[in-house]
Amino acid sequence: MAAACSLPRTLDLPTLHAKLQDLLSFLRGALAISSAHTVDFYTKSIWQELVDLPPESVLAALRKSAAEAEPREAKLPLGEAEAGFTDLPKIFCETSQKLLSVEAFALTAKHYSVHNLGLCTPFEQLLTALRVNRKQRIDENVKTIEFMNTKKSHEVQAMSELICSIADYCGLKQVIDMGSGKGYLSSFLSLKYGLNVYGIDSSNTNTHGAKERNRKLKKHWNLYHSQSRAESRADASGLPLKMPKELEVQKEGKCKGDSESVQQSRLGNQDMAADVLPDFSGTAISVIRKQQRNLLAQPVEEENIRFEGAFSLIHFLPIDAIEPASSQVRNTEVSGLRKERRNATSRARDSSIYSPLTSFITADSQLHDIIEDLEDCLMVGLHTCGDLAPNTLRIFASKAEVKGVCSVGCCYHLLSEEFENQHKGYAKEKWGFPMCHYLKEERWRCGRNARMSVCLALERVAVGQGLPTESLFYRAVLQNIIKDHYGISKCEQHVGKIYSKCSSFLEYVRMSLRKLGLDECKVSEEIVMDYYEKYKPRMNELEAFNMLKVVLAPCIETLILLDRLCYLKEQEDIAWSALVKLFDPVQSPRCYAVIALKKQCDPS
Repeated sequence: MAAACSLPRTLDLPTLHAKLQDLLSFLRGALAISSAHTVDFYTKSIWQELVDLPPESVLAALRKSAAEAEPREAKLPLGEAEAGFTDLPKIFCETSQKLLSVEAFALTAKHYSVHNLGLCTPFEQLLTALRVNRKQRIDENVKTIEFMNTKKSHEVQAMSELICSIADYCGLKQVIDMGSGKGYLSSFLSLKYGLNVYGIDSSNTNTHGAKERNRKLKKHWNLYHSQSRAESRADASGLPLKMPKELEVQKEGKCKGDSESVQQSRLGNQDMAADVLPDFSGTAISVIRKQQRNLLAQPVEEENIRFEGAFSLIHFLPIDAIEPASSQVRNTEVSGLRKERRNATSRARDSSIYSPLTSFITADSQLHDIIEDLEDCLMVGLHTCGDLAPNTLRIFASKAEVKGVCSVGCCYHLLSEEFENQHKGYAKEKWGFPMCHYLKEERWRCGRNARMSVCLALERVAVGQGLPTESLFYRAVLQNIIKDHYGISKCEQHVGKIYSKCSSFLEYVRMSLRKLGLDECKVSEEIVMDYYEKYKPRMNELEAFNMLKVVLAPCIETLILLDRLCYLKEQEDIAWSALVKLFDPVQSPRCYAVIALKKQCDPS
């Protein structure tokens, strides 16, 4: 491996601690907004408790902040940045802790995003430092294979390129995909890049599905491999070759997929930065209903299998990725380079170099018990849920065989927190949050509601994918009915996705009460509609409050990512660690990868 100093320079631990300290100062006042649950919005008078402004002025201030937003690369004035950026009493009242200034709140939240704190290493800069030459690995004119929907394709292509680059840099051939799910990333790494991949998932259903999907993919590769040979023979004889009907059908599917990709590309190329707030023109309800009509008019293809440029790409595949049609093909068509790669793949198993496995991973999992032929490897994870992301980092730090890690987490609301429910006497040594010593010493807690609020993706809201204000309003008013007429302050059961099945508030209430096992006869139609008419004028409070949560959401994610990065910086055996923005946040809001390499990454 090249010297670690050849990789891009990243912030050191003291600098990260300083940024954490400033962020915590802001969150101590702001966290109450993220921690409030929408269900309790009216029952607990959340607007009156936390905001000392009318909702109209809050929405107007957010509109103004969006209109005056500087370009995404803009930094705050040097004096403010050096002074901890802002005078917190100007944002929150010192006595009541209520929000006083929306402008200061929005500007401060913008400052404490991952980007504006300067925490990220540029993706292209890292690829260059890893000495990646994509033209040597695959011709630039060859399009990538797509066997997944547009969002997943975007994620897998970007992440697999980085993973392959890290593997080459470290001289690694084995990859462990944690929380591999349906096996999209694992299949792509094995088929396109020839890496030896173990996909580990806790769901046996996912594992079996991944095996079946991989088997079908290899059959498709066989089809195109045969077609490639036939084309070569036709070219040599000068005879035209007709495309089989099956390929014509797939070509038609390709055209439809290309149209979808163009639409997604246009969306992603809009100048919508993380610091741009949404346009508040029109009501949230009309926006949502328009989006619902668009969604109904455009069905989503969950698994759109198509292989673009496969005839050329076949020569870049590993020998074990394809089942030869006959022994004669095996003996006559294998090149010396592919024979060498096959010999390097020594593990005794079927013809695939991707093995899905079922296992529940914890921080103390023993990899040798799961993978028999474990060797020096790279550990990766694409949208690993809850504690699996921090556990992946802990395994990387503690296991000598794991030389590098590339992890993109998600589902922050499923993280276990050390200081959240201490009164319940939970006995656990390794929690999902916090990981680093600094936050442990602070005994910092976010709480599930605050972590859940990170799902409110600012970038998506900014491009018009608004919040479901009416459905949230329905649920909040329903809670008032349940409290007043059934004496239940907190429902243990969830109503679920009933809103989309209802044409009115009355129907929503009836269906919800039945699902919760409550006697709907207790409340008449007149009572239900009285509640609706009473709270309808206050729907703008809920809309404004949720927009405050959206603006604050990136700060919560910054805290979680900073915690993980600081943990890695604390480990003595780690030579380099960084955050990298891999994905377009409009397509994939959880877009940040935590990457780290050991000091002895080169097996030689």
